[in-house]
Amino acid sequence: MSQEHFSKEKGPIPVDEAVVTSDAGSVTELHAGSQNLRRNLRGKEVQLFAIGGAIGTGVFINMASSLPKGGPASFLIAFLIWAGFMWCVNECFAEMVCYLPVPAPFVRFGAEWVDEALGFAMGWNFYMNMAFLVPFEIVAMNILLNFWTDKIPVAVVVVVMLLLYLVINVVSVRYFGIAEFYFSIFKVFLIFGVFTYTFVTMVGGNPEHDAYGFRYWKNPGAFVEHITTGNVGRFCGLISCMIQATFTICGPEYVSSVAAETEMPRKILPKAFKSFAWRMLIFFCGSALCMGIVIPYNDPTLAAVYSGAIAGSGTSAASPYIISMQNLGITGLASLVNAMVMTSVFSAGNGLLFSSVRALHGMALKGEAPSFFAICTKQGIPIYALLASLAISCLAFLQLGSSSGEVLTWLADLVTACQLLNYSMTSVTYLHFYASMKKQGIDRSTLPYIGRFQPYTAYIGIFGTIFMMLAQGYDLFINGGWSIKWFFLDYIMIGFFILCVAFWKVVKRTKYVKPGTADLCLGGTKEEIDAYEAMYTPRPQSKASALFNKLFE
Repeated sequence: MSQEHFSKEKGPIPVDEAVVTSDAGSVTELHAGSQNLRRNLRGKEVQLFAIGGAIGTGVFINMASSLPKGGPASFLIAFLIWAGFMWCVNECFAEMVCYLPVPAPFVRFGAEWVDEALGFAMGWNFYMNMAFLVPFEIVAMNILLNFWTDKIPVAVVVVVMLLLYLVINVVSVRYFGIAEFYFSIFKVFLIFGVFTYTFVTMVGGNPEHDAYGFRYWKNPGAFVEHITTGNVGRFCGLISCMIQATFTICGPEYVSSVAAETEMPRKILPKAFKSFAWRMLIFFCGSALCMGIVIPYNDPTLAAVYSGAIAGSGTSAASPYIISMQNLGITGLASLVNAMVMTSVFSAGNGLLFSSVRALHGMALKGEAPSFFAICTKQGIPIYALLASLAISCLAFLQLGSSSGEVLTWLADLVTACQLLNYSMTSVTYLHFYASMKKQGIDRSTLPYIGRFQPYTAYIGIFGTIFMMLAQGYDLFINGGWSIKWFFLDYIMIGFFILCVAFWKVVKRTKYVKPGTADLCLGGTKEEIDAYEAMYTPRPQSKASALFNKLFE
């Protein structure tokens, strides 16, 4: 980083110049054609990006799909268990990223500290993860629209969403950062709003004055026997809920994605990673608890939405909160919440498309994707990468032949495998990082973030992620549940990942970096970041901004 870049950091930078990188891209600016790295995200912005990225459609809609399989108790227990595994993964992300806050951190670390072939596979896996989530959001939008009417053709919904995303990503890229910042605040208010709704209605604050409390935990019950009977059936229900949790709970990768754009990263990022445990407990485990309170696991509307049995104007969307509002006769509030969730879904899809485009563009710049994906318009838009990601988004048209709920499940399966692969490989990368720190005599107590109980948490993270990857299709092997289609959906991304590693290994003849021998400075990058932080002058901020910053830190 040059002295010229240091001088640019000292003046205040407007919020609408905030930068968001994708984890597989090397382009770090939203500004078209700009190559200067600007570290201008403050603590509140990093926290809100982390929250906004993590609180997605899964929290409001798809998450409840496993409630009928496990019951409210298994549902909550599964999310608590998986939150524990994700905390272990977070400790791996945190120590490495805070030590070296660079663009595309976990992809670059995998390439530099383990094997270039691993980095190549992680980059493509991350791209597919982001790309598959865009049609997921479009399908979810169609489900939400069905709350009011089913008269709008599915094809029209898909085409309109794709066109809107195309236009926004072409003409409004420079406003992406500020838009996502405020959308993240909106999501926080929305989720606390539904939590408040849960508490108020369960103690009797509803039109029926029915203090239902934990009634549904008693009738129809707290646990469900899934696939088979007895304890084995209840265990299967728990595994089904854990599979849903692996899709829903995310977050450390979103903090990592803005590491290279954070001012004073070694001061701000540790706070963001440390708060991840609280975000999981509040937003994810809290949602699991609330959903099991507001509706019974055998609610007929919930079952009908996901089976595709519901048809007709005015049918309910798949959000358990909206179903609960309808059951209690709170129709006006249900419409309001449905509309608010729609804005969240639209924002999520736009952000995911942006990330996937920058991921593909970044890989093309590094020679890991066809070179034409690096071509940009005069405004700096990676147009061919954008069109490629929109082409993958056309998977949303699968709704024309199957129910929206079923297509949602297909895409969730693919995304879950992608997430688990990168989480497990990040934990593996950490073990190489840990071995190099130890062998090269670097005292971990001097690091800006010290991962707790390491390296044992890394081993637990590897075990949990690999176990859940293999368990994705557990139901295929019980009571004659075999299905080629579901086997493909559950495990195809694992095969894709292995092929990517093998392909790059053969083509580039990459070498495995033995544990303890990694270049922990990444060719002088660490020294540049050290110099940047030593020379950085914090931007002045108002008292209100300082208070807001402290609140979210």
